[in-house]
Amino acid sequence: MPTKVDNSLTRPVTGAAAGPSRKKRQLRWAVPLLLVAVAFVGYALPPYLTLDPSRSRLPVPEAHPQYYPLLVAHIVFGSVALLAGCFQVWPWFRRRYPLAHRWMGRAYFFGGVFPAGIAVLGVAPLSSTGFVSQVGNTMLAVLWLATSVAGYRMARQRRFVDHRRWMIRSFALTLSIVLNRLWVVLFVVLLLPQVDTTYGGDQDALIRAAAGASVWMSWVVNLLVAEWWLERGDARGRARRAGRSAGRRPAA
Repeated sequence: MPTKVDNSLTRPVTGAAAGPSRKKRQLRWAVPLLLVAVAFVGYALPPYLTLDPSRSRLPVPEAHPQYYPLLVAHIVFGSVALLAGCFQVWPWFRRRYPLAHRWMGRAYFFGGVFPAGIAVLGVAPLSSTGFVSQVGNTMLAVLWLATSVAGYRMARQRRFVDHRRWMIRSFALTLSIVLNRLWVVLFVVLLLPQVDTTYGGDQDALIRAAAGASVWMSWVVNLLVAEWWLERGDARGRARRAGRSAGRRPAA
């Protein structure tokens, strides 16, 4: 007669037993991410709350009076997107507080990405670091708006799996402003030995080159990492479903 095999030890841990360990794993990246976002906003935002162009960390072109108001709007709304997005990509927070997730999602889109993205379209073409930065920032703004609009539409259509994928891409682009600072420092350090050769002693030219490269790297690399993250999650999901299916299958 057929013998039943006990599969209880080979089944994935689910429910209450899996919950705490999953939450701890998420805290390892969610808390540092939020702390970095708060620190960045705390550094970047205050000078622009004064509405004093002389305190701007970026050169303000006198020939374009619209530049500074658009820059302030971009930074203020971008700060909202950065802080709200940290909670939106945290799976435990999303499951534990679904109502807060929905309202913070609206804040992320309507009070963050959308106005910040529109504002930066008027700022990017006037970047003081040259044509490469201007094109890179404009492309970033277009993709930031496009991924966010796609994510919002998916939520409205209740296609929540697609919504999650698009919003992860959107938040990866939101984080580009933080990573941009790290890339520019790295490129300045790498290019500094060439200041007297490649750049003829012109430090401004070196900084423009470093800034242009950092703009592109900050969002291209972020998008590639987001795609890797999504594919990795999909592969794990397929493996879990296959494991559950095998666990339910009666053994001969």
